[in-house]
Amino acid sequence: MEKETRKLPPRYVKYILNAIERAGFEARLAGGCVRDTLMGRRPADWDIACSAPPDAVEALFPRTVPTGKRHGTVTVLYGGGSCEVTTYRLEGAYSDRRRPDGVRFTSSLEADLARRDFTVNAMAMDAAGNLTDPFGGREDIERRLIRCVGSPEERFSEDALRMLRAVRFAAKLGFEIDGPTLAAISDCAPLASALSAERVAAELAGILASPRPDFAWALAGLGLLDKYLLHGRD
Repeated sequence: MEKETRKLPPRYVKYILNAIERAGFEARLAGGCVRDTLMGRRPADWDIACSAPPDAVEALFPRTVPTGKRHGTVTVLYGGGSCEVTTYRLEGAYSDRRRPDGVRFTSSLEADLARRDFTVNAMAMDAAGNLTDPFGGREDIERRLIRCVGSPEERFSEDALRMLRAVRFAAKLGFEIDGPTLAAISDCAPLASALSAERVAAELAGILASPRPDFAWALAGLGLLDKYLLHGRD
């Protein structure tokens, strides 16, 4: 692990991290808040991944909300702030190409990071700023690339929304999509037809509100909006 000396989380986030670790579990910041911290951006949310099961997390804090307890997520309220705390997990098959049929909890941080979508979202950081980056997310930030963790075809076959998220992240962060990931989006684009209109609209709105709203055309060019554009021609 490397020590990251940039802006670290607020006190209430550090308190939650440290409280979980004092109870004998491992706890790390994970996902987008780590990415944004490394980029010098202010995270919109602080998410924590940990080895503690949901019941143990609830027992540690007086104020919690079982946001998605079945999938390992409990929201902890403390000091005027809140964090989603999710148990390290492995995911089952994605029969609906959107959400896993089930999850299994694990004690492995790296296994939890391996299930995530893009390398820039598959990093973790402890309260002291030590970085865990098994898939090269920090290097991809420096290269300004959106790249899938593992096989892009597998990631998109699991959850078709990830293809639209790739375009939104590129637009939001000022990144490009790496070659194999972009090719996989073109190949897997027909899977997007199974997505709900609400989810597609939310991703499109995120792109239009980004510094590069013209990336909305990329959704059409990659075939991710064919369900709506072709239907409109009938």
